[in-house]
Amino acid sequence: MAGEVITVWAGQQPPEFWDASVFIGGSMPAPAPSAAPWQAEVITLLRDGWTGAGRLVVFVSEPDGHGRDVVAEDLINWHRHALDAADVVMFWWPDNTDPQWRSASLAAWGDSSRVVHGTPPNTSLSGYLTKYADAQAISSATTLAELASIGLEKIGRGARRAAGERDVPLTVWRSESFQRWYSAQTAAGNTLLGARQVWTFSAGPRQASLIYWALHVRMYVQAEKRVKSNEVVISRPDISVMALYHRGPTIDDTSIVLVREFRSPASSPDGLVHELPGGSATTGGSALDQAISETEEETGLTIEVQRIRSHGSRQLAATMSAHHAHLFAAEISDDELARLRASQMTPHGAGGTERTWPEITTYRELREQHLVDWATLGMVTEALLDMSSLPQL
Repeated sequence: MAGEVITVWAGQQPPEFWDASVFIGGSMPAPAPSAAPWQAEVITLLRDGWTGAGRLVVFVSEPDGHGRDVVAEDLINWHRHALDAADVVMFWWPDNTDPQWRSASLAAWGDSSRVVHGTPPNTSLSGYLTKYADAQAISSATTLAELASIGLEKIGRGARRAAGERDVPLTVWRSESFQRWYSAQTAAGNTLLGARQVWTFSAGPRQASLIYWALHVRMYVQAEKRVKSNEVVISRPDISVMALYHRGPTIDDTSIVLVREFRSPASSPDGLVHELPGGSATTGGSALDQAISETEEETGLTIEVQRIRSHGSRQLAATMSAHHAHLFAAEISDDELARLRASQMTPHGAGGTERTWPEITTYRELREQHLVDWATLGMVTEALLDMSSLPQL
């Protein structure tokens, strides 16, 4: 079944659903009541290149020149909403673009994985734009065909979204963390009435991996028959952690393995994070595999699968972030405890973005010294309460 392409001019109402959306804007050579020639050409290129079975919506930043006059305030709101909701935002900058307008737009969209900037080759702007795009890891083009091609490549085949779902750009919509949060909300009978992407943070080559996202959402809460619109949902990839312990005479005397590292959000007494070994990944692998790998990387210990028990997953900070922690636990031997004690002054991961130091503490010290956060204390407690029913190593 062939898909369809719908053009929505500035001020017009968008359709009730789509599978992908593109906003095309930039600068025209001179003021005009309708789309500039280059915009019309991009529309044609997108129409010819769209291979998805669903609906592609193309938002055009100019009125069509045949409708009613649009009130300025309505036009501003239309542009804001279209830019926020679009899966891809494409700008084309002719050589005679107003430099101030061009600079403001580049600055506003310099860190977005959704954007594609383009300008003709061998112009006063082309060299600057190429260097800017390389520095900011954003996409750039030197022909209209390339501009449209990059935009369509970012979209792929899209994903069907209707009503309030349309406000969630594909980069967030496709993430595992968003889909789990949204599935939980819909299972509870709640409805997403609208959203606005506040920010995203990506990493990796060309910033291809989405790490963090934040959406300002407007939700209809079925159980309370009301609309709530004053919160931002933040999420990131799930983490997998390993609670390693060496049994003592009592739970309070049981030794716990932590890793210490500097993390910018830390507000502990020493300005460091004291946490269970663990981490996250943006590519394949099970939560258990991730926990084993991170434990070896951060402590030097290799824990065999048969020694590990799973405690499932839960949210860590439900009032702020949608991501989960997958908790695993294992008892360590006298020899492993001794090896860890001997390596407490040896950093792991030196030279990369992380530098961790293994440390040994007791459950009593964990509770009394206020170095770990409540989430870590709760996970350790879960592992230790289960310990009493298990045979000792």
